[in-house]
Amino acid sequence: MTYNVAILGASGYTGAELVRIIATHSSLNIVGLSGNSKAGQSMAQVFPHLRHLDLPVLTTIEDMTFDGVDLVFCALPHATSQRVISELPAHVKIVDLSADFRLRDPEAYEAWYGQPHAATELQESAVYGLTEFYRDEIAKARLVAGTGCNAATGQYILRPLIAAGVIGLDDIILDLKAAVSGAGRSLKENLLHAELSEGYSAYAVGGTHRHLGEFDQEFSAIAGRPVQIQFTPHLMPANRGILATAYVSGDAATIHQTLTAAYDAEPFIDVLPKGEYPSVKQVRASNFCHIGVVADRIESRAIVIGVLDNLTKGSSGQAIQNANLMLGLPETEGLMMAPVYP
Repeated sequence: MTYNVAILGASGYTGAELVRIIATHSSLNIVGLSGNSKAGQSMAQVFPHLRHLDLPVLTTIEDMTFDGVDLVFCALPHATSQRVISELPAHVKIVDLSADFRLRDPEAYEAWYGQPHAATELQESAVYGLTEFYRDEIAKARLVAGTGCNAATGQYILRPLIAAGVIGLDDIILDLKAAVSGAGRSLKENLLHAELSEGYSAYAVGGTHRHLGEFDQEFSAIAGRPVQIQFTPHLMPANRGILATAYVSGDAATIHQTLTAAYDAEPFIDVLPKGEYPSVKQVRASNFCHIGVVADRIESRAIVIGVLDNLTKGSSGQAIQNANLMLGLPETEGLMMAPVYP
C-alpha cells in the first residue's frame, strides 16, 4: 500500500533529506511540498541534486491542500510548528522535526525556549520520537516530536547505562562535536566559510544549550530522580555528522556488555567490539549510529563514543523511521542505504 505524504519546510536541509530518502521508499508518495520563501520554484531550482526526481512545485503552506494526505512531515523552524500543526486536519498524522513538542512540561518549554507554548493541548499528546525507546507509543501516535540531533546522540550512548544503573549519575560529562548543517540553511555570519573553516569552537557553554532540556527530561525519568549532565557542544567545520564522547564512572566491560545487550536486536545501532571507537565518516548519509567503549587509564572510569549523521539518523531518517511505525510499515523500509564513504 502507498501512503501520500507532504513535507512542510522542504526548502531546508532536513526537508531535502526527507525528499532524498523518500525517493527510494516503496510505500511513500510525495504529493505536497511547502517552502514559503521559495514558493513557485521547483525542487530542482532549490536543490539541484534532486533534479532527477518528479516532484511537486514548492508552494506556501496556506496554498496547500491536505485532502488525501496521510502523513505530514513538519520541517519548519522552531516556534513555527505549533501554530501550523494545530491547524492541520484531524485525519493527518504528523512527524514534527522541530523542537516545538519535544518537552512535555509547558514550563520547561518556556524556560528553555523563552516563550509560552502556543499549543499545550497538542504538547500533552505528542510522543517523544527517539524510536528505539518509544516504539510502541509512536506506532499509536498522531503526533510524534522528533528529537534534537545532539540529544539523540547523547541518549543513545547513555540511556541504557542509566537505566541499568551501571554508571554514576552525578559526574556524567558529555563532550559533543556537531557539523554545521545542524544550524540550518539560513544565512548566519558565524557559519560563513571564512569564519568557520580551519577553526573549531565551543558554543552554548555552561549549560545553556536547549537540548539539555531533553537530557534533563529523559535521563531524570529513567533514573527516577533528577539527573543533570555536564554538556559542552562544539561546532566543527564539516557538513554532516555528530560525535559525542561521554566520560562516565563505571566498569568499561560492564558498560560495553550493557550497551551490546540493549542494542543487540536494533537494526540501526551498532556497538563496536570493546576497545574500538567510531568515526563520523562511517555513518555519513545513513540512518546508522555506531558506539564504542574504551576503558580509561583511571580505574573505574570509561569513555563512551557515539556517532551519527545529524541530518539522517539525527533528524530526517529518524522521522521516516517513526513514520513507518505510525503507518504500520516495516520500520526499516527506505532506510537501509549504506553510508557514503569517503
